[in-house]
Amino acid sequence: MRKILITGGAGFVGRRFCKRFLEAGDEVHCVDPVAKDTGGIHPDEGFPLYAPRDFANFHFYHQDCREWFKQHSDDDFDYALHLAAMVGGRAMIENRPLAVADDLSIDAEYWQWAERAKPAKTVCFSSSAAYPIGRQKEQGYELLTEDMISFDGDIGMPDMSYGWAKLTCEYLARLAHEKHGLKSVCYRPFSGYGEDQDDSYPFPSICKRAMAHAGEATLTVWGTGDQMRDFIHIEDCVDGVLTTMDKIDDGDALNLSTGIYTSFKQFARIAAEECGYEPEVVGMSDKPAGVFARGGCTKKQAEFGFEYSVAFRDGIRQALDYIANRV
Repeated sequence: MRKILITGGAGFVGRRFCKRFLEAGDEVHCVDPVAKDTGGIHPDEGFPLYAPRDFANFHFYHQDCREWFKQHSDDDFDYALHLAAMVGGRAMIENRPLAVADDLSIDAEYWQWAERAKPAKTVCFSSSAAYPIGRQKEQGYELLTEDMISFDGDIGMPDMSYGWAKLTCEYLARLAHEKHGLKSVCYRPFSGYGEDQDDSYPFPSICKRAMAHAGEATLTVWGTGDQMRDFIHIEDCVDGVLTTMDKIDDGDALNLSTGIYTSFKQFARIAAEECGYEPEVVGMSDKPAGVFARGGCTKKQAEFGFEYSVAFRDGIRQALDYIANRV
């Protein structure tokens, strides 16, 4: 039985990791304050896809991980998955940048704890927001490769305070390895999605909007709707981590992506088609849109043995069925 720490474990991503480790028989220590606007769910309410309290090997700490770090110095964690972050979709990133900047404090406290507790391995979630926004503009964009961020050279301008915080966390991971021998790997997930994601994210909101307006002539999306993202199913993200997390120890980064651009208009059309109609998809320019095109190169992932498996249409269909069964 492995001993696993998961900060932010009650959030969308953390819940999936908890489930995988619990089902594997591992001892899971989940730390989460279930903060407002983060999509966290208290385990006593039951997670959407399973009940974590059904597992005797599940331990929950309802508190900010920064407080937990001060109170615990366990030195026998096999893995520490550091997922805790203040992020709740594009609106929060753009409209509450100082709240998001709290991630700097969260990550600093984590690495100071790690120096003391020395978990055998840290799995650290960075973000595709760390990539230079100059490479994601309508006038010129390209699939983002891990080497586009170099702490020995040019790191470029990341996306808002969230991107800066994630870059800093990656840099701390590198220093932790160089100065203290701490083993870690940093992941840069792109647009992760799944049926139990919070409505502050585009994926569930577009799926629900497509269902709510079934049969109508138009369907709206944020921004122009032409902006593109690389959508990867959350289970593929988890598979990617579990497949590769023991292959990188020096804090180096790895994308979690499909390499496929999908515009929000295309996304909405697919969702509408799955609901049985073909509306005109219209953008709402007064809503936050973010960068024009964000997609991740998959070459390095493949070299480490990971390829995504869930087609986006299949993921949309799965979510629509899930939503329909919960109404």
